[in-house]
Amino acid sequence: MGENASGPFENMGRRVDEHFGGAGERIEEDVRRVTAYLNDRVIPEVRENSSRAPRLAAEQLTLLAEHLERCRGR
Repeated sequence: MGENASGPFENMGRRVDEHFGGAGERIEEDVRRVTAYLNDRVIPEVRENSSRAPRLAAEQLTLLAEHLERCRGR
């Protein structure tokens, strides 16, 4: 009787394992791909653009300072 009672649970366990057994490997591969994408594409883009913004701000501040100096000289 013990064998029959555990039969449905064993079968369910096998089905779950068959369905989700390779999920961990697929998830690990997806994480590797996302990490590579972030390292290869996103981070270099952020670095490039993050240095561009302060340069643009500095240019605009220089133009503002020149404008204020011209207005003061009138």
